[in-house]
Amino acid sequence: MIGHKSEQAVTVRALRGAAPYIHMYKGKVFVIKTGGGAFRDGATMRGFMEQVAILHHLGIRVVLVHGGGPQLDAVTQKLGVETRMVQGRRVTDGGAIDVACMVLNGLVNTRLLGLCREFGIDAIGVSGVDAGLVKAHKRAPVTLASGEVVDYGMVGDIDGVDGSVITRLLDAGFLPVVSPLSCDATGHLLNINADTVAAAIGGALVAEKLILCTGAQGILERLDDPQSLISYTDVAGLRRLREEGALTDGMLPKSSAIEAAIRGGVRRVHVISYSAADALLAEIFTNEGTGTLVVRDTKALTAAEQGSK
Repeated sequence: MIGHKSEQAVTVRALRGAAPYIHMYKGKVFVIKTGGGAFRDGATMRGFMEQVAILHHLGIRVVLVHGGGPQLDAVTQKLGVETRMVQGRRVTDGGAIDVACMVLNGLVNTRLLGLCREFGIDAIGVSGVDAGLVKAHKRAPVTLASGEVVDYGMVGDIDGVDGSVITRLLDAGFLPVVSPLSCDATGHLLNINADTVAAAIGGALVAEKLILCTGAQGILERLDDPQSLISYTDVAGLRRLREEGALTDGMLPKSSAIEAAIRGGVRRVHVISYSAADALLAEIFTNEGTGTLVVRDTKALTAAEQGSK
């Protein structure tokens, strides 16, 4: 309850400022992906999900895709299963895929559903396996630039996404909470990068926005300089950053996912921090935003977007 008149004035101004965006985005599909780092502590997890709840209750058709890297690392360590990452992607052998299933489809997904209930969201937990949502095949061994051949194990590459699975849930008023696990045509489970899954779902639904929530504040021009945040860029700019070595580790699969999403028809992709206070709402309901906006071509941005980002 807001009692002080100055607080009332601030609230009214904020609502008036957000009103055009609410009108613009009501009924549109937003695919939001968050990494498992958002779930390391209860306060960050609740703060993030509270923002998701606001979007849902405003009539935006939200699809939430989650990772679970830190949770996977913790459980595999306890079980004595080796963790190996190559260019930001997890190598998954037979033992690790069982752990991934327990952690992603069980621990993380269920905790998110519990928070959805707390915030009054009718949510349904699914994975890429459910109803053939994500069709995939086992990735073939990859030869790196160094000449090393890497077998990622039970890791999948996406063949297609059945968007109708998600659309039916959205039409029924549910918020889908998606784990990135899937399987091949023979039913063998496959671990797929959550950014890749989110981008593929965004393309299949021709989402208005794909929002990648990560531990970083956005995309940086220089890795060692937090002040070098890039407010907006396009696909060509993203490729330049990758060629210059500005994108490393987890940002490499993100950059590939961003390009795939835009090619698939997603109009705008945002990279923001899941830990910054109200970053999700600020990115959506203000021109200034908080992170990095990526579009097909920056020439298509409005003058207001270019001037304020």
